[in-house]
Amino acid sequence: MTKTVNHWIGGKTVEGASGNWGPVTDPATGAVTTRVALASADEVAAAVAAAREAYATWSTSSLAQRTAVLFRYRALLDAHRDDIADLITAEHGKVHSDALGEVARGLEIVELACGITTQLKGELSTQVSSRVDVAAIRQPLGVVAGITPFNFPAMVPMWMFPLAVACGNTFVLKPSEKDPSAANLLAELASQAGLPDGVLNVVHGDKVAVDALLEHPDVAAVSFVGSTPIARYIHTTASANGKRVQALGGAKNHMLVLPDADLDAAADAAVSAAYGSAGERCMAISAVVAVGAIADELVDKIRERAEKIKIGPGNDPTSEMGPLITAAHRDKVASYVKGAAAQGADVVLDGTGYTVDGFEDGHWIGLSLLDKVSTDSDAYRDEIFGPVLCVLRAATYEDGVALINGSPYGNGTAIFTRDGGAARRFQLEIEAGMVGVNVPIPVPVGYHSFGGWKDSLFGDHHIYGNDGVHFYTRGKVVTTRWPDPADAPAGVDLGFPRNH
Repeated sequence: MTKTVNHWIGGKTVEGASGNWGPVTDPATGAVTTRVALASADEVAAAVAAAREAYATWSTSSLAQRTAVLFRYRALLDAHRDDIADLITAEHGKVHSDALGEVARGLEIVELACGITTQLKGELSTQVSSRVDVAAIRQPLGVVAGITPFNFPAMVPMWMFPLAVACGNTFVLKPSEKDPSAANLLAELASQAGLPDGVLNVVHGDKVAVDALLEHPDVAAVSFVGSTPIARYIHTTASANGKRVQALGGAKNHMLVLPDADLDAAADAAVSAAYGSAGERCMAISAVVAVGAIADELVDKIRERAEKIKIGPGNDPTSEMGPLITAAHRDKVASYVKGAAAQGADVVLDGTGYTVDGFEDGHWIGLSLLDKVSTDSDAYRDEIFGPVLCVLRAATYEDGVALINGSPYGNGTAIFTRDGGAARRFQLEIEAGMVGVNVPIPVPVGYHSFGGWKDSLFGDHHIYGNDGVHFYTRGKVVTTRWPDPADAPAGVDLGFPRNH
């Protein structure tokens, strides 16, 4: 029997009323297992209204009250790691160990939110003038919204709402309609932890729901993670409606391998970073830039490792990589591999046409490796978002950096080398927001912020860390003078206040 996923509004499940439903498939079998409600603009408005009502009391609650809820929430999430991971595997397809890793990275931000008291400390300057003090404080924004992608249905929402509610805001989450169940479980657990009704709401939907959030006058800010075209649209539309926006877009992450690098370590890293989570992550390494004469040897080492990766259902403990999210996405990823040779690439591994015995209708694709890829080919220019690794060749370090900096994306990048001087140059010269030195996926820990440059970020704020706290609050400066009983009347003075 098909499961139904409804909305979570005002602390309870609310059945979809629009009459529109979306299918959710098990990527390993291709079978539709769930239907998800697709919200109308009126249903989105109901969620925003619940959040607005809750804001009146939540925003004035003490930091001790908020953090007490978050500590209980963290304990519940920890106890339900496997339950959350099971939902991710069932609807996204990633292997269980990878899903558990996603939950763990989301928990980092919950832990950061538990310590919000130190993040929200203001500043005070006393006696800036005679008996005048100046204080700087940070206050919540109001109702804020998050629009999250299919590839991390638990982690990316946890990058947003724990910090937002810790700062005193209330939240409306619109997760991907492709794998919606994890978001509802996150909200239910928050309610069990004591989060007041309406502080966290979940509405499911498509572009109708997204546009309703972007246009609603009571939504003060929007956080988004997804593709670059949609990030640009979110930023443009929400900004035009007077909202604060952080919109994280797509990527083409490069790994520069210098001739002095440990090639075995570089090959291990390239395979792990390119094919983990079936390549469906914005921090995947999708382009290796091999410098000098090492390219042939490096490609051989990558191929040897890639050929040993076991692909299968995510709930099979022996599987290392699962299927792609939908059949349509699988076919799109395959098209880049099928067209690569005609655009000049050497197809070292062709993963198209791959199937798993007993699961022939699943959204399967094998690992693909393309060598001698040109920068004007489709496989290089586009964010493929699948298990396809491109290898490009550069004669020198300078050529490699110029190639990487020529990309319109600037999310993450990495260098593999034993040369500290080269690594230092790279981290200063490369045009990307996150840099790894012998680290292939340089995703920052929770207390540093995540975000790219160029077409990988629209808006001024990165996500979580200090940037996240600043995004979900706004500053206020208060200048105070209290009269002393001994003061004589000062009289009228139309000049500037005297500070000296």
